[in-house]
Amino acid sequence: MTVRVRFAPSPTGMFHVGGARSALQNWIYAKQQGGVFVLRVEDTDAARNKPEWTEGILSALDWIGISRGSYEGPHFQSENAGEHRAAAARLYESGRAYYCDCTREDVQARTGSQYQGYDGYHRDRDLGPGPGRALRFRTPDEGATVVVDLIRGEPTFENRLIEDFVIARGDGSPVFLLANVVDDMTMGITHVIRAEEHLPNTPKQQLLWDALGVKPPVWAHVPVVVNEKRQKLSKRRDKVALEAYREEGYLADAMRNYLMLLGWAPSGDREIVPWSVIEEEFRLEEVNPSPAFFDEKKLRAFNGEYIRALPVAEFIDACQPWLTGTGTIAPPPWQPEEYDVEAFAAVAPLAQTRLAVLSEIVPNVDFLFLASPLIDEAAWTKTMKDGSAELLDDAVAAFEALESWDAESLKSTLEAVGADRGLKLGKTQAPVRVAVTGRTIGLPLFESLEVLGRERTLTRMRAARLRLV
Repeated sequence: MTVRVRFAPSPTGMFHVGGARSALQNWIYAKQQGGVFVLRVEDTDAARNKPEWTEGILSALDWIGISRGSYEGPHFQSENAGEHRAAAARLYESGRAYYCDCTREDVQARTGSQYQGYDGYHRDRDLGPGPGRALRFRTPDEGATVVVDLIRGEPTFENRLIEDFVIARGDGSPVFLLANVVDDMTMGITHVIRAEEHLPNTPKQQLLWDALGVKPPVWAHVPVVVNEKRQKLSKRRDKVALEAYREEGYLADAMRNYLMLLGWAPSGDREIVPWSVIEEEFRLEEVNPSPAFFDEKKLRAFNGEYIRALPVAEFIDACQPWLTGTGTIAPPPWQPEEYDVEAFAAVAPLAQTRLAVLSEIVPNVDFLFLASPLIDEAAWTKTMKDGSAELLDDAVAAFEALESWDAESLKSTLEAVGADRGLKLGKTQAPVRVAVTGRTIGLPLFESLEVLGRERTLTRMRAARLRLV
């Protein structure tokens, strides 16, 4: 038997990091088993679906390493509507489903509770199909449905507690439960690896598989992904869009490494490991069923480690979208003609050790490419105090006299300027840094001044001195 897994997102918004985690787990499992990864886009909600959302799914999968052409699909659920309706008809004709025209208000009036489920009123009334009549599945009265799950063991659901659920609406269109089952049958899916939130639907779907005469797939429900308050990650409340992390400058390798740790860990006391190790060691049955905490701070730390591990040439290439404003990245504050490739290459090794995400490269190097620095007014007020004007005067004079404009000469010269005033280097260089870069924090100062050059450095220091008049 060829293992066939599927990832079935709905194109109704940005790509959720929890969905990305599930996609990777399906992808790895299929590769380990020599099987097939199927992408199925569940697009039957026409009012909410947009073509750009589908493209977003494909692009996000590309980014995390599930590239187009390496999987089957994308298939679209809407293309299988005929099979959905045919399955509903078979269930009705075999007596496994019946029609019902009860409204929610009808059920509530009979049961006296708005919380009680459907009471089976039309089970034996032989109501035929007609406008406004929903088709309900006839759940067995006795026994239990056992879901054999690779992660959760054998959750057992008493059939008497499962109401006769709707499988087709009053207009004849099948609901998700039935459509999902029929699609998996049609596509020969053998293993369903999906989020824990779908577990309550699983006994109903397993009953449908049995009623349609097909052996159910192997189930594996991976843990829900939660925030720091242990609440399920929400698009409305939390930062969950994979695209947002990509545009902020997270590396794909770091992201997929971190996502795979949500509920699972490689062997040994380690977390940052090559993808080849994850592909070899990952086991579905070892996934922890407890909720998995998506820790953005930890992800940032991961990403910083991956950035520092890049060869410098790859780091330079990785920064280009933020430096040039290409793709979906917002343009930087300088004009394209102001960007100096060689100047960036000179400071790239210094910047590489300081970034957690690639977008942070812009504020670290903007002073190199702007005609004048972007002044952080809070930093200016904090730094430019009594004595700063005179210190800048002395520094300008000392720098003007330098024969060699290099980091070591600049440092020793400014140290001497500060010593004459009884200041340590940290206090001496602070006004110079703000005058030249606009900030109190950034790349090593003297290497930065070397790359910026004598003329531009002195021009900025003089301009800062005039502002202090």
